[in-house]
Amino acid sequence: MNYAQIVEAKRKKEFKEALQYMDSLYKGALRMTRNETAAEDLVQDTYLRAYQFFNKFKKGTNLKAWLSKILQNVYINKYNAALRTPVIVDVFDAEMAGELIIKATQEDEIFGKLLDDEVTKAMEALPKQFRLTVLLSDMEDLSYKETAATLNCPLGTVMSRLHRGRKALRNSLADYVKERS
Repeated sequence: MNYAQIVEAKRKKEFKEALQYMDSLYKGALRMTRNETAAEDLVQDTYLRAYQFFNKFKKGTNLKAWLSKILQNVYINKYNAALRTPVIVDVFDAEMAGELIIKATQEDEIFGKLLDDEVTKAMEALPKQFRLTVLLSDMEDLSYKETAATLNCPLGTVMSRLHRGRKALRNSLADYVKERS
């Protein structure tokens, strides 16, 4: 066994620790994409990129936050690439005066059951930075420190965004809560 093979074997052994976060990353990817297949692809791409750059990971730091940051970056890169790609619509699926049939995916049904339309609208109405912070902290159960590492911002900024995001949600959902109580 030569030196390169020894280094590669050690890298594979150390990388196995990252696999314990696969379910958590998948849940986060599913929330981002709202599509099982896209979420699986996103997690796969995340692990591929993490493996390629595992030599850059600093031992002793938060591996889950590092992987979450990679997941977020891969998602943003794919999203930006999708924006540059023209949308092709199959007119065969058009119905009555050109209205398109939009089929709800299984994830949309799941999210619809978990999050009422009002809650979903309130989350989507939040500015992106607040929405991401609330999602990572409250729905993904990342600590403030992990959220800060994922978003690559100071801990105080995470706390401020989380406070302001939650406050905006409370304000926009006040009537909704009164109706449900």
